[in-house]
Amino acid sequence: MSKNSITVDGTEYVKKVPCDSPIRIVILQRGWVAVGYYEQDGDNCVLRDASVIRVWGTTKGLGELVTGPTSKTVLDRSGTMRFHALAVVATLDCEVTSWAARL
Repeated sequence: MSKNSITVDGTEYVKKVPCDSPIRIVILQRGWVAVGYYEQDGDNCVLRDASVIRVWGTTKGLGELVTGPTSKTVLDRSGTMRFHALAVVATLDCEVTSWAARL
């Protein structure tokens, strides 16, 4: 049993640690996939220094990009993107050091 867990009736429960990554890949409705500095205020979402990911360039799916773009990833700079929270299908927390230079 670790410091951040508790065992109840033989089952270990581990404390969930939130990821505070400001850079996220955002999957939006209608097939849009973008990456940038994510902010949310209620239903209003903003992706700053955003790029649409036109070509993933991965061999293992979109999740491979959380550690940074591949040499085959194609990004289209988009500036600031604003969208409603209901347009978000999912977000992926990214490694800041791997993405910051590309945004």
